[in-house]
Amino acid sequence: MKKTLFPPIDFGDEDDGFLQKVLAVTPSERQLRHAEMKYYNFIHFGMNTMTNVEWGNGKASPSLFVPDRLDTDQWCRVLKDSGSSGVILTVKHHDGFCLWDTKTTDYSVMNSPFGKDILRLLAKSCRKYDLALGVYLSPWDRHEKTYGTEEYNDFYVRQLTELAENYGKIFTFWLDGACGEGMNGKRQDYDYERYYEVIRRFQPEACISICGPDIRWIGNEGGFVRESEWSVVPKILMEPKSVAEKSQKTDDGTEVERPRQTDMDIGSREVLKKYDQYCYSPAECDVSVNIGWFWHDQSYYPEKSVRTAEEIAQIYMKTVGGNATLLLNVPVDTHGRINNREISILKGFRTILNQKFAHPLLPISLEVLNVRKNTRRALPVCEAVGALSAEESVLRLRFLKKEILGILQLEEDMRFSQRVEAFEIYSLENHSWNPVYEGTTIGMGKFCEIDCETDEILIHFTKSRREPHLLKIQIFGKAIPD
Repeated sequence: MKKTLFPPIDFGDEDDGFLQKVLAVTPSERQLRHAEMKYYNFIHFGMNTMTNVEWGNGKASPSLFVPDRLDTDQWCRVLKDSGSSGVILTVKHHDGFCLWDTKTTDYSVMNSPFGKDILRLLAKSCRKYDLALGVYLSPWDRHEKTYGTEEYNDFYVRQLTELAENYGKIFTFWLDGACGEGMNGKRQDYDYERYYEVIRRFQPEACISICGPDIRWIGNEGGFVRESEWSVVPKILMEPKSVAEKSQKTDDGTEVERPRQTDMDIGSREVLKKYDQYCYSPAECDVSVNIGWFWHDQSYYPEKSVRTAEEIAQIYMKTVGGNATLLLNVPVDTHGRINNREISILKGFRTILNQKFAHPLLPISLEVLNVRKNTRRALPVCEAVGALSAEESVLRLRFLKKEILGILQLEEDMRFSQRVEAFEIYSLENHSWNPVYEGTTIGMGKFCEIDCETDEILIHFTKSRREPHLLKIQIFGKAIPD
């Protein structure tokens, strides 16, 4: 092997103190558990479903809420069949209508003709189908008269407490950042720190998502992932809005440029050097099967009301395979069921993924090559690779015979922070190494879609924040049409 073709890993020439500070930022146990979920679902359901709007004004009568065939078992069965690991229900959207038996307001499902605690029904179904349960509780409430006053923060804390105490284990509290006028024309200053304290006290294993310290909104609702998606980001990016909206200043009083969640680069070395505090904040991509979030019939979006199975599968590959988790919204219809239209899409989506990952391939050997000493170290093919040195920049995988390769799946061991910044994949073809893939970050997961026929491949790590720690390498053969 030519040393000039595969040089050692470039660790960069930054001050070691800077990189050590960055690498000290690692995930919590709750964040690691959340990352293992990969794909889970939103269910947008509530008064908006019945009134056929996206954002209700909080004035619709509870008498309108009449889902005549509601079946939470059906929700969980359909979502579990799609590969889901959990369900997050909109227990209160911006209109303020509550789907649980709450003592905080009369504007709830308990005062509707349906008259049952839907969150309790869903919690039971989630246990039956082994799905994690999450709740979306909108801080914005267009119905509650105390909205816009400090009394509303007391009101919201009481709602959080009811949810955290009475429905078993909850894997995430999803706090939307929407903030607008309530029925009294006032806007609310949300007491996020108080909200966090309640959740941590009653549900210490739950992640606090989006307007919270654990899970980061990826910056769009279209299923787009950055080419380099970083989980270690400037701390100010994830501070509550009440703090982040205030200008951060240097010692001499000048303003510091603040990152935004929609920026295309939020975690490179160049960005991190501008700040002195960092946090671990993995990305979550929320996207809907429908164009909207609540269920509507075809007349609401006459041109295109739903995404195709192929589009959802592509989003899955880019998100779960791009260092993010996928939160796919599947709304419930006016009858209280997942509609056949959405079921058909989910079935098609699952079929496509099953085909992509139908042919796992086990190499007959896995070696780490020291490109400077020209030596090799054999690894068990069924175990994690572990740490590589700067000189051990190449992994060599051999197969028993030539295979048509489709997907190479990589995962870093995030307990050691996110490290890999660039890598390449080569296949052996006609006695020479042919480049088939070039990537940047790996993180919680990377799906490298390749198309080559070979019995040997190399993975060359070109740049990293010190020694890479790899957790998984898995190869899948390409699905061949019948």
